[in-house]
Amino acid sequence: MEMKELVKNFPKQLAEAVEIANVAQLPAAKIDFLNVLIAGLGGSGIGGSIVAELAFSTCKVPVNVTKGYFIPEYTGAKTLVIVSSYSGNTEETIACMQQAVAKGATVCCITSGGAIEQFARNNNLPIILIPGGLPPRSCLGYSITQLVKIMSHYGLLADDSVKSISECGVFLEQEQKDIVAQTQKLSRAILGKTPVIYCTTPYEGVAVRLRQQLNENSKILCWHHVIPEMNHNELVGWAGGNEEIAVLFLHDTEDYERNLYRMELNRQIISKYTPHIFDIFAKGNSLLAKYFYFIHFGDWLSVELATLRGVDAVEVNVINFLKSELSKK
Repeated sequence: MEMKELVKNFPKQLAEAVEIANVAQLPAAKIDFLNVLIAGLGGSGIGGSIVAELAFSTCKVPVNVTKGYFIPEYTGAKTLVIVSSYSGNTEETIACMQQAVAKGATVCCITSGGAIEQFARNNNLPIILIPGGLPPRSCLGYSITQLVKIMSHYGLLADDSVKSISECGVFLEQEQKDIVAQTQKLSRAILGKTPVIYCTTPYEGVAVRLRQQLNENSKILCWHHVIPEMNHNELVGWAGGNEEIAVLFLHDTEDYERNLYRMELNRQIISKYTPHIFDIFAKGNSLLAKYFYFIHFGDWLSVELATLRGVDAVEVNVINFLKSELSKK
């Protein structure tokens, strides 16, 4: 299936993901968790980053994400570890899962199969299976919904969080025609330029998602940074900026007022170095809805840009080569 078709089906994927979540069987918590750790990389890991941001203002315990081979020292018997790997064979995530079990943590798995499914079954770990056979980056709806399911099941997110995702799917279906029109126009405007994505702190996960989609689908380099942090470093670097850079600001009009003002000032400063500045405004009546809006917008932008560049959005041969070489040692 072409990536554009997979992107188009994202709202339907959310509806299917909610159905999976609603029938998922998870054991009751035997303890009160002191912290949460989400392990995953790439298309499987970005959901963890977004859920951690979602939990920031509501969850009573810290929620962290690990995107490597190791888990933090604090992991223990009162840690909930959620392992997310679409293929089930991500070697870094497998290593984290094994370490978490050895430390006595409560471990839940999200995967379509592979070694993680086998390990989970062999060790009686709760597992939520999602449909396989697709590019992992096209299955964020499946994984993020199950992350929300697990978190809400253990009282770490609101009970109606999964239901809210269902509503987000309907919302995106309604917005899709407008999103396609916007991203077709924007893709033409940034063609041949290096995109730079700026957002405020609560939206870094979706900025990373957009960066990753431009990398994998559009086959281009880009970068992102976060306000206010970039005001203490990267803003000075704009002295070396030029018209080959296109800046994408991710806006939420209901953001913290000081950050809104910073956005305005950043735009003024950056406009001295490049005229290619574009504003993308979140839509939705909740933080979760706004996350999904930005995700869907960014996914469409990446495939529209891929079309203009004449590249295959699905192809990731260099990643396949890397994994093949790693498997030899």
